[in-house]
Amino acid sequence: MARSCERGVPDWVYMGTLVLSLYIHSVTVGGAALKQEVALENGAMVLNHSMSLVQRMETLLALGNSSDVTLRVQTVVTDEVKVIQAHSLVLTLQSDVFEEMLLNRNSSALVLRETADCAAVFDKFIRYLYCGDISVRLDQAIPLHRLASKYHVWGLQQGLTQYMTQHLSSESPTGHVVGWYEYAMQIGDLTLRDSCLQYLSWNLSSVLQSGEWGSISEDLLLSLLQRSDLILQSELELYEALEAWISQNQPTSLTVESALKAVRYGMIPPQHLFRLQKQSPLMLKYYESIRDLLYLAFQFHSASPIQLAKYFEVNCSIFTPRNYLSPPWGSPWVINNPTRDDRSFSFQTQLGPSGHDASKRVTWNALFSPRWLPLNVRSTYTELGAMQPTRTDGGRPRIIVTPATSSPDFAGVSFQKTVMVMARQQGKVVVRHVFNFHQSTEEAGDFLVDADLQRRVSEYLIDSSLYLHIIVKPLYHTLIVAKK
Repeated sequence: MARSCERGVPDWVYMGTLVLSLYIHSVTVGGAALKQEVALENGAMVLNHSMSLVQRMETLLALGNSSDVTLRVQTVVTDEVKVIQAHSLVLTLQSDVFEEMLLNRNSSALVLRETADCAAVFDKFIRYLYCGDISVRLDQAIPLHRLASKYHVWGLQQGLTQYMTQHLSSESPTGHVVGWYEYAMQIGDLTLRDSCLQYLSWNLSSVLQSGEWGSISEDLLLSLLQRSDLILQSELELYEALEAWISQNQPTSLTVESALKAVRYGMIPPQHLFRLQKQSPLMLKYYESIRDLLYLAFQFHSASPIQLAKYFEVNCSIFTPRNYLSPPWGSPWVINNPTRDDRSFSFQTQLGPSGHDASKRVTWNALFSPRWLPLNVRSTYTELGAMQPTRTDGGRPRIIVTPATSSPDFAGVSFQKTVMVMARQQGKVVVRHVFNFHQSTEEAGDFLVDADLQRRVSEYLIDSSLYLHIIVKPLYHTLIVAKK
C-alpha cells in the first residue's frame, strides 16, 4: 500500500499533482523555461515556484520513491544492464511510446534494449522527462537524438536538432560534423543534413586540414566535389586533399575515377598541372581516365577564351570556378564600426583563370553603406564616374561591386561576385553567410537584410567589425556554335 504524506495524502496523489502542476506552469526547451503569460489586475503578482517543483521531481527520480515501474536498460551485444526506478505517470505524460509499452506490460519491469551509446545516456534522457532540461556534449547529441526519436519525445528531438545546427563549428578531437551529416542522412533529417553540408562547403579549407576529412564517406566526397559553392584556397588544394583521402581510404577504382573527373583542372595553373602529371602518384596511375580533361585544360590555358569558345562548350564545370580565397580571385575587407558611415575599397583580381590571361588584371571598386536607398531611386552615380551614394535613415546595409574601367577583354565573360560574411562561433571564425550577384546587377539586394549591426555583440560582427571577403569569378560563354 502506498506510503502516506502530510494530512494523509497518498504519495501517488501528491506525485500526480506535482507533475501536473509542473506541466501546466512551465514548459522547458533546452533548459530555458518558457512561462505562460498571465494577465494581472493592478496590485496582483505571480508567485512562481516552478524551480522548486523541478528540484522535487529530480529528487523523486533519484530516490525512486513510490516507483511503480522498473526500467531495465540492456546494452545490445553485452550483458550490461542499467536499472532505473521510474513512475508510469511521468513516462506516459511525456511519451506515447512509453504509454503503449506500459499498457501492454506483463510485469512491473520494462526491458529496453539499446545500443551502447544510447544506454550510456539513458539516465540523462529519463531525467529530461522528469525535469525538462538536459546538458549535452557534442558526443552525446546523436544518441540522445536517437532516444528522443525512438520514444517520440518531440520537444527534445527538435531541441537537439537545433543544438547540432548551432554547434557545427565547435572544436572536437576527431570532428563531429561529418558524423552528424551521415546520421541526418540515415534518419532523413533534411534540416540537419543541409546545415552540415553547407558548413562543410563554406569552410572546406579548414575541414581539409582537419582529421575529419579522412572520415568523409564516398557519397559525401562525390557530393562535395560536384558543388561550385565550395570555399577553399584553390583547386590545387582540393586535388591534394583528394589524393590524401584516396591514399587513406583506398576506395574502388570506380570511385577514384569519378572523384578525379570532378576536379576542375582548368582552374589549376598550367605549371602545377605539369608538375602533377610527373609527380603525382595518383595522376600517374589514373592518367588515362582523365587524359581528355587534362588536354582540354591545357587548351584552355593556351588560347584566348574567345578563341576557345568558338569551338568548345566553355560554360561547363571544368571552366567554372569555385569560391577560391587565394589573392588572384579576390580580397578580404574588414570594416571597423560598420554603422558609422559609408566605406569604399579597391582591389584587383585576375581577368580570368586562363593562362592566356595570367598577366591581365581587373580593378574593382567596392562600396559599403549601412543605410542605402533602393537601386531604382539612387542617383546614377556610375554615369558621373564617381561613387557618391544617397544616404537615408531607415535604409539597410548594401554593398556594390563594380569594375573601375571597361575593356574589350571582357567580351564573352561575365563576372559573378561573391561576398562572404565571417563570424565567430564557439571561438572559431567561420563563414556565416554567402551572397552572390552577377554582372547584370551591381549589388546584392538581400545583403545583411536581417543583420543588426548596431549591437556591439551582434553575431555578424567580430570585435565590433564586419569581416568580409569578396571574390570575383569570371564565367565564360560560348560565342559561336562549334563545328560538328
